[in-house]
Amino acid sequence: MANTVEIKRSGATAKDDPNCFNRLHWALEPVAHARPGDYIVYETRDAFDDQFNWSTTPADVAACDLNRVHPMTGPVHIEGAERGDALAVTIVDIAPYDYGYTVIVPGFGFLRDVIPGPFIANWKLDRLCAVSDQIPGVRVPMCAFPGSIGVLPGKPEVAAALEREGALAAAGGFALMPEPARALPAALFAEGAPYAAEGLRTVAPRENGGNMDIKAMQVGSTVLFPVLVDGAGLWTGDIHFAQGDGEVCGTAVEMAARVTLKCEVIKGGGKNIVFPHVTGNGQLRNTEPGRFHAIVGMPVKKKGEVPPHLAYLDSPKVAALTNLSEDLTLAARDALLRMIDWISETRGYSREQAYAICAAAVDLRIGQLVDVPNIIVSAVIPLDIFVE
Repeated sequence: MANTVEIKRSGATAKDDPNCFNRLHWALEPVAHARPGDYIVYETRDAFDDQFNWSTTPADVAACDLNRVHPMTGPVHIEGAERGDALAVTIVDIAPYDYGYTVIVPGFGFLRDVIPGPFIANWKLDRLCAVSDQIPGVRVPMCAFPGSIGVLPGKPEVAAALEREGALAAAGGFALMPEPARALPAALFAEGAPYAAEGLRTVAPRENGGNMDIKAMQVGSTVLFPVLVDGAGLWTGDIHFAQGDGEVCGTAVEMAARVTLKCEVIKGGGKNIVFPHVTGNGQLRNTEPGRFHAIVGMPVKKKGEVPPHLAYLDSPKVAALTNLSEDLTLAARDALLRMIDWISETRGYSREQAYAICAAAVDLRIGQLVDVPNIIVSAVIPLDIFVE
């Protein structure tokens, strides 16, 4: 009979919870040990570390502390796992808490230059659906998964991430570098601590997994990670009740949850894995809408506009063009903007509400990448989320 290992939640925030961290590094110590085949139960915190509740206002969202993102639960040492192995992690169950939220934080999100926020939708959650007084007439079915799940990075992976992300930041790209303010555990990553300049932020996914936001990682799916430190250091957090592929406003339907995982070690199996793999059965099919409306997007823009994802390249050509070649990000942006317009025009929601609906339920899908210059991305909304 399988053993159960529980990682309990305690304290008002992650700072008071010895089982939480919010920076990634090989030096993190395990908070528990488990054997392959054990059930590992994580009591997780929400992505913003309890900064929001039923009484939160948009002004509170604008004032939130992003240095507290994301509090993760773990890591757990898996007996027998060694660098070079693979860890096959099956998601057994996700039990939601009763409160969730979707926020638009100024300066963050795919359309941060167009719909800056601030905005908050509070969601009432159960195992069936999410409903919100801030977005009346919408009911989002539960489709829960870990927004963040992974193993610990090794010394080579930390060094590589610091080098490549540092170069990007120096070039003006959007990369979050180590920040000791509110870093946990403070003994490792706070100002003056041994690894204050090395604690990787949890926003970017990397070789060790992390904030991948892939809704295919649902109950029943198995995620395959390369083991990068002995014991693997399995952790999770940032659990999503539901999300559209893209998580476009920067948040999904965020929640705290009780997550049950089970894992197996594949000896030598990590040697050819660079980034995680996901395997499953009917998980993707179960997320397909019964009825949908799709809007096609192409890599077009207004003359004079420089989209945020291209601004750091400082190209003199971009602003003058109204059509870019093979730009997948611009095509996705075009589809999303047109979907927001459609939701607002046909359903009467504000652009902030429509943007949040897209983050919670709209999937961005690649149609084709070869019909140059106009590759295609479609924004697909399930019509059954609207309560008639």
